[in-house]
Amino acid sequence: MSIRILSILCLLMAGTLHAQQYAILIKGGHVIDPRNNVDGVMDVAINGDSVARIAPNIDVRQAKQVINAKGLYVTPGLIDLHSHNFYGTQEDHYLSDGFEALPPDGFTFRCGITTVVDAGGAGWRNFNTFKRQVIDHSKTRVLSFLNIVGEGMRGGPYEQNRSDMDARMTALVVQQHREIVGIKVAHYSGGEWDPVDRALEAGRMARVPVIVDFGGHLPPLPLDDLLMKRLRPGDIFTHAYARVAGRLPVVDDAGNVLPFVREAQRRGVIFDVGHGGGSFLFSQAVPALKSGFFPNTISTDIHTGSMNAGMKDLNNVMSKFLVMGMPLKEVIAATTSKPASVIAADDFGHLGQGAVADVAIFAVRKGKFGFVDSGGYRMDGDQKLECELTVRAGKIVYDLNGISRPGWQPGVK
Repeated sequence: MSIRILSILCLLMAGTLHAQQYAILIKGGHVIDPRNNVDGVMDVAINGDSVARIAPNIDVRQAKQVINAKGLYVTPGLIDLHSHNFYGTQEDHYLSDGFEALPPDGFTFRCGITTVVDAGGAGWRNFNTFKRQVIDHSKTRVLSFLNIVGEGMRGGPYEQNRSDMDARMTALVVQQHREIVGIKVAHYSGGEWDPVDRALEAGRMARVPVIVDFGGHLPPLPLDDLLMKRLRPGDIFTHAYARVAGRLPVVDDAGNVLPFVREAQRRGVIFDVGHGGGSFLFSQAVPALKSGFFPNTISTDIHTGSMNAGMKDLNNVMSKFLVMGMPLKEVIAATTSKPASVIAADDFGHLGQGAVADVAIFAVRKGKFGFVDSGGYRMDGDQKLECELTVRAGKIVYDLNGISRPGWQPGVK
């Protein structure tokens, strides 16, 4: 073979290799990546399980597969900071190896969710069961807030058992498992601060945040004591827009956000939506948003009850906030970069070069839509988020309308 022919072959081989240096190229979408201050039409290139490049007009010849995202929004994979995934078949176990929790892969990818944080389903006594049964078998990234109750969120009298609230054992189990990103305290209806204080003690020992589902006692424990004297910057107050017995709401009867609530957010307490089946009212959220009090994080509190009521799924909750006037960029931040920051995650929740290639593609549908709160009241809206495609660790795991697939032609078998 002549030197000239050999040189031409080498150049052709080099050109072919260069032309396919990316596995997937998402082309022409409006990228919103709050952590990296990206908000505009860009291309996203993926290689292996990582984001390789974000730039305008990346050559399609460099990619093995091209996805046309023109007219759509491209974001990091969503993070649901308050979810319930410790599903099982144990009687009388509620959200701790029970029937009302949900296997994550069945509802996550169709919403653009690539990470869920189970909010207290497991405690230190049964976390290993949760890990073996759910975490290790899920394509979704499943993390955990460990319940201060050893048996987890079993419901009823089990969650009132202060003798099962062991700060030291909780902290030790947190330190043993990278999937545990914080500690949960919830559903205690007594008049003592003891469960909150034990959770905070465990949080200090393990150096992780605490997420608090607060209330249940009459008369209510003072909310300002919780937010101003107990919770630390980085700790999380969930069900922010609820109005439930045994807890002072964040918005008073005149529609004003309580001053100490604003001050708590300014000093770093995280206000999480945690919509759930009974923890989100328009009468709280609308005046709060109108006055500029936005949630830090938007989450579902999803379980079999809430998903079949007004909550439905994370896209529906995000759409509610769009309809109430929260800018799309802020809604995306509250479901990507902000929850990632809360759980100290650096390699996901954004689309920076080298990040895990967790990506979601959305359409903002125009039309007539109805959104229902936990009180059963409907708000009408003219826009709604709908997930078109989800990528988890570089693999396409959901594609609503087949935008990643070749078109069928007659004669194709």
